[in-house]
Amino acid sequence: MEPFISTTAAKSPSLFLLPSWMKADDRLTAGFSSRMGGVSASPWNELNVGLHVGDRAQDVVRNREVIAEALGWPFEAWTCAEQVHGSRVHRVTAEDRGRGRESRESAIGDADALMTNEKDILLASFYADCVPLYFWDPQREAVALAHAGWKGTVAEIAVRTTEAMTEAFGSKPAEIRAAIGPSIGGCCYEVDENVLRHVRPLLEELSALGIVEADSQERAVLPSSPGKARIDLKEINRQIMIKAGILPTHIEITQWCTGCRTDLFYSHRTEQGRTGRMASWIGLGRGAARA
Repeated sequence: MEPFISTTAAKSPSLFLLPSWMKADDRLTAGFSSRMGGVSASPWNELNVGLHVGDRAQDVVRNREVIAEALGWPFEAWTCAEQVHGSRVHRVTAEDRGRGRESRESAIGDADALMTNEKDILLASFYADCVPLYFWDPQREAVALAHAGWKGTVAEIAVRTTEAMTEAFGSKPAEIRAAIGPSIGGCCYEVDENVLRHVRPLLEELSALGIVEADSQERAVLPSSPGKARIDLKEINRQIMIKAGILPTHIEITQWCTGCRTDLFYSHRTEQGRTGRMASWIGLGRGAARA
């Protein structure tokens, strides 16, 4: 069953929510934005939330505000980093709350994963094909987001995030819930040897560990033409999460492909670089969880 469910209310942005998580704890919000329901002009129409793609800054900030309003969260809680396709994990404290929401200069520097156990902080990161990874430890009331392009995937940012949550919050990998959000699929993501030479050793290691079925390994890389293959970053990240100790039954994985569905999402590859960015988000509000 698809975990990311589209929801659109009148005069609100079109968003994809994780209702199974949000029903389990009514303080939790988690999801992914679409390209619809904002104020940006072409070619960023409509709900671009990236400040680095040439769009008007005031339109980007307004789009971020619109999403926060739709979630019922104050915009002051929106907290983000300057992503660099790395694997560094930053622990977000109360002092970090709101960093990056209105300018790149104020964003948390050099981090592709954010984690926190503070309440009323809305972690956000940005995408136009890369893979959003969500982490929620309901026992320690901690959450995290990670941005995984092929470089972050090869650097095993999912493992780094799980390890960081374990060290900082006492999380146990087997108790962490994880989700893999809308991103480019193996159907649309063809790469050449410059990427494959980095991906193959990782897949060989995962195969040697025997943590996933053989057909899952085969689906991860499908040769398409001489020197090229289509790679499934969502599936590879699922396998890395299992390596990190997260239970397969605790991992939600979407079927939405940003490359196929440019009517719903921005796709850097399909739109040849001139496009906007979506946001992933996760946060825990204050108050008592639903019993």
